[in-house]
Amino acid sequence: MCKQTHDLTTEMKNEKSNNLHEYSTKKILQLMNEEDKSVPLAVEHALPKIEEAIELMVSAISSGHRVLYFGAGTSGRLGVLDASECPPTFGVSENLFQGVIAGGDRALRHAIENAEDSEQSGEEDVANSVEVGDIVVGIAASGHTPYVIGAMKKANKMGVRTVGITCNKDTTLSELVDVPIELVVGSEIITGSTRLKAGTAQKLTLNMLSTATMIRTGKVYKNLMVNVQATNQKLRNRSIEIIKDIAEVDEETARIVNEKANGDLKVSILVLLLNLSIEEAKLKLEKNQGNIAKALST
Repeated sequence: MCKQTHDLTTEMKNEKSNNLHEYSTKKILQLMNEEDKSVPLAVEHALPKIEEAIELMVSAISSGHRVLYFGAGTSGRLGVLDASECPPTFGVSENLFQGVIAGGDRALRHAIENAEDSEQSGEEDVANSVEVGDIVVGIAASGHTPYVIGAMKKANKMGVRTVGITCNKDTTLSELVDVPIELVVGSEIITGSTRLKAGTAQKLTLNMLSTATMIRTGKVYKNLMVNVQATNQKLRNRSIEIIKDIAEVDEETARIVNEKANGDLKVSILVLLLNLSIEEAKLKLEKNQGNIAKALST
């Protein structure tokens, strides 16, 4: 049975902060820091479900499908943030991870609070952006946000696999999805302000979902971002350092080969490690779906 708003742990009063308005700056910071220490433990308790979600995401992406986050307010912004950081970090298409927020892009900078109240909007956004085979991730601290609930209902009707990230137990969102991730961080020092511990827990979880999925699908070799797109000087320098590290060559050799490979980091590494031509290295990568670890092991 779904809980009423006043029964949600994210909406309860935190007794430690009853007289917060009287606290010194130092005491506010100490309390916030102390409360934040509970967040990683809440995420730890949810690791089995996070792992389950990652397996779904790896399977979908390996089959040519995508991952889409749906949320409102802080939850929606966190989803958009995580999705937008995947292309520069892992060199993937902007379509692979997508963040959809209630109220559209304007809601990223401006509070459009009533946008979260429409189940129909959630259903429409899923209908307009999701395809069968994708993974839909609903993010809602309360677990009852109508926009997110509508999105999950529509995904279920389409036969799309779903994941829910919430900061309460036994919510509507958890009941609707295939994999419920429940991050029970408790009450906030400002009652109901889920941009605090709840938002931090959601961010940590999204980091895990996208990062582990990208590692599992070959976008990382050793602990290096071999799929990074060198779009600025910092990243171009990083690419050279990665080539030097993996291929064990000097900087001049790394730069010469990388230039011949038109900046393709993985091609450069294969050329140096396997003594291949540029074309041979490209072909080997293609045969292994761009996965450098597989290319090196075959």
